[in-house]
Amino acid sequence: MGLLLCFQKIIEIATGISISFSAEIGRGFYIGHFGGIFIHKDVRIGEYCNISQGVTIGLGGRGGNIGAPKIGNRVYIGPHAVVAGKIKIGDDVAIGANAVITESIPDKAVVIGVPGRIVNYKGSKDFIIFRKREK
Repeated sequence: MGLLLCFQKIIEIATGISISFSAEIGRGFYIGHFGGIFIHKDVRIGEYCNISQGVTIGLGGRGGNIGAPKIGNRVYIGPHAVVAGKIKIGDDVAIGANAVITESIPDKAVVIGVPGRIVNYKGSKDFIIFRKREK
């Protein structure tokens, strides 16, 4: 176990990305650019989610409400956004650059700002990158 943690630290330093090995991440996860990415060990991320550089998905909340986010399928998280707390991000959500999300977001919402606010329900369809497997 010690050797694995050593390798993990080397990879974190080299890439600027810290993804806990116990975080649950669905297939098709895509990181657009390296650097400054942190994903807490208790985070759950659905399928075909895309995140950008500088994104933090982590622990937050107060009292009995402390926890990590559960992120749905096909969610786009823009550069330098923060998603924190015991919240649920619905399917097909788009989170804009530099947004701070500390409350649950319904399906297909587009969220911007600090604190994050919903501006429409056009969703993440135009932002998600699907990589097809070559046979």
